Amino acid sequence: MRSSAMDPLIWHKVAGLCGVAALGLGTYGAHVFRPKNPAYKEVWQTASLYHLVHTAALVAAPLTKRPSIFGGMLTAGIILFSGSCYTAAFLEDRKYSTLAPVGGFLFIGAWASLLF
Repeated sequence: MRSSAMDPLIWHKVAGLCGVAALGLGTYGAHVFRPKNPAYKEVWQTASLYHLVHTAALVAAPLTKRPSIFGGMLTAGIILFSGSCYTAAFLEDRKYSTLAPVGGFLFIGAWASLLF
């Protein structure tokens, strides 16, 4: 009989996928992305930094007391924070960054979950 609990090592696969995306998007931002407004280059770089740092943390999710909470919050944070920043930078319109603060709070929540 299969356990209904999620295998904590799934977070290694999620980290692999996020890592590939982080490196690809970071490389694109460094070598190809040329926004009309140069301020958006910095927004892209911030998205890329947070994406890569929190992806690296995902590798440790299986070692935490609650891997699904830690990994889930980091993944959602990457999608909402970095994803909305990438979108705002690419489209050069800050209205697309409205979900970034939610992603930031998810990052904080993920790290705080390690305290309990």
